Amino acid sequence: MKGKTHLSMVSSFILIFVSTVYGQSPSSQAPKASASRSTPESQVTVPSRPSSPLFTGEQGSQQSEIEFASASRTVTIKLQVEDPNGYFLPNIRRENFAVYEDGVRQNNVDVEVEHSPVSIALLMESGGRYHELNGAIRGEVRQVGRQLLDVIGRDDKIALLRYNDRLETLADFNQGHEALDRVFDQFAPPAFSEANFYDALLQTLDRMRDVGGRKAIIVVSSGIDTFSRATYEQVLEAAQNSGTPIYTIGLGHLTQRESATYGPIAPFARIVWSSAEKQLEMMARASGGRAYVLESDAFVPAIYDDIMEHLRVRYVVTYVSSNGERAGAPRRIRVELIDPKTGEALRMRDSNGKPITAKVFVQESYSANSVSGS
Repeated sequence: MKGKTHLSMVSSFILIFVSTVYGQSPSSQAPKASASRSTPESQVTVPSRPSSPLFTGEQGSQQSEIEFASASRTVTIKLQVEDPNGYFLPNIRRENFAVYEDGVRQNNVDVEVEHSPVSIALLMESGGRYHELNGAIRGEVRQVGRQLLDVIGRDDKIALLRYNDRLETLADFNQGHEALDRVFDQFAPPAFSEANFYDALLQTLDRMRDVGGRKAIIVVSSGIDTFSRATYEQVLEAAQNSGTPIYTIGLGHLTQRESATYGPIAPFARIVWSSAEKQLEMMARASGGRAYVLESDAFVPAIYDDIMEHLRVRYVVTYVSSNGERAGAPRRIRVELIDPKTGEALRMRDSNGKPITAKVFVQESYSANSVSGS
């Protein structure tokens, strides 16, 4: 009797499984036209991700890249597709992308995923006016900075810079990876100096203007500035116009805990740590980057993974423009994610079945006059 019951359960499971695959319930007849809208093939399943972002505050405007090859009229768009918490959404297929140029849907759209090499300037705080805090900052900066070397690839380029009262280059982009690790062995804080953070970041942004490809500045800092010539407003404006995203790893929580051990009479007890943290967040947001608050050294690998995915990974959408002109007025661009069977918005769920809303970051237009190619 038990054997018959077990066989009956297996048969029922097989019937349910087959029915699910073909979009039918066990009691349904031939599939209706309207039922095709709810089949598994009509949606995309993506991996489950954390329920909250790793970065703090809001993410700023995200850049896309559009190239136009005038001879072939080929348009190449590099863009990000993210969930509401800023995580990259994989598994989206070519047929799910609908591209419109001046309102006209484009044909033969090709889609790939790009993992781009990157050029990163790592800007690190090396000390400041308060000698008691310098040792703690030095230890954290060394540890956080060194772990960046674990996530860079063979084709990536890294420059290591530190600042106190002035900006110092420890390793340039043209140095080999094997020389980078030795830099941190010599990372000693000054006995006494200013911490001219604004000046250092402004100089680093200016330096990155001539760097091509995917690039970024990673800032490891408490965010405290003691005597810069530049103002916070000037740095914020430069960050917004630089074209270089800034990712800040704020040491404020760790240094605040360290400073508490010296009591309320220490001169640095008057530092408003929350203000410095907010400024780091606003700089990152203005540049299109992200701000992270380091609560513990255990979070460093996850922060770098988040930075690298956000910086490296793009969808690359390519098509031949239906506009026969090889120059002219700016062309409006719109990219949508659709169900190719129905033309409706693409439905996405994570591996736990939770509905996911996707956001596509693409600029509104491009000019065929300003982008050249062959």
